[in-house]
Amino acid sequence: MLGFHGRTALVTGGSRGIGRAIAARLAEMGADLVVNYVRHRKDAEETAAMVGKAGRRCVLVKANVAVQADVEQLMEVARLEFGKLDFLISNAASGVFKPALELTERHWNWAMDINARALLTLVQKALPLMPPGSRVIAVSSLGAVRAIENYTTVGASKAALESLARHLAVELGPRGIHVNTISAGAVDTDALKHFPNREQILSAAIQRTPLGRLTTPEDVADIAVFLCGELSKMVQGQVITVDGGYAIRG
Repeated sequence: MLGFHGRTALVTGGSRGIGRAIAARLAEMGADLVVNYVRHRKDAEETAAMVGKAGRRCVLVKANVAVQADVEQLMEVARLEFGKLDFLISNAASGVFKPALELTERHWNWAMDINARALLTLVQKALPLMPPGSRVIAVSSLGAVRAIENYTTVGASKAALESLARHLAVELGPRGIHVNTISAGAVDTDALKHFPNREQILSAAIQRTPLGRLTTPEDVADIAVFLCGELSKMVQGQVITVDGGYAIRG
């Protein structure tokens, strides 16, 4: 019930961190991959090597998911290489880490376009390739529902992402397509390195987490595997939080 042989997945932002972990885990389960990246070609090649080590194919595509023409190119590669998409993982994210009063229109639009609107474009362009039973998974964060210092644009865009996923779940459900969101707790990825108080954030997160450790990219990938599999066939339009209990501490 968990094997993905014969299935194809697209993971955006799959060169590092959570995206790489999801790509690797899906490959271990038998899926072939299309991995999107923007700048870090070498990192993307390392992801492809991990997929190859699992005995699966991996096609790398450089594309900015905030640009419709790039998304169209991405889907054309998926169509030509595999003919279909069973799993669409919208993971690519970006943003400016500044206090709200220092944000500009450009900062706002940048985060919203990449973190939220991209999901809509990806789904619209991928839909002709997605058979009934396909999965769409958006990757969010606790900043969608909590105020985090310097996280305004990312948090707001992630909240928009979660709302969009719910609306897509209603529209795509009758087509047999599942849409859900994974909300990750504090994960020590490259994105966190942009925070000046990174060590403080990580230390506080460990102290507040009932399970006593940080969430890893692999923890998030495990939930992605669950949502892609038949054991989640009645999970639709939900946000599944992966944080070791951090959020329940208030």
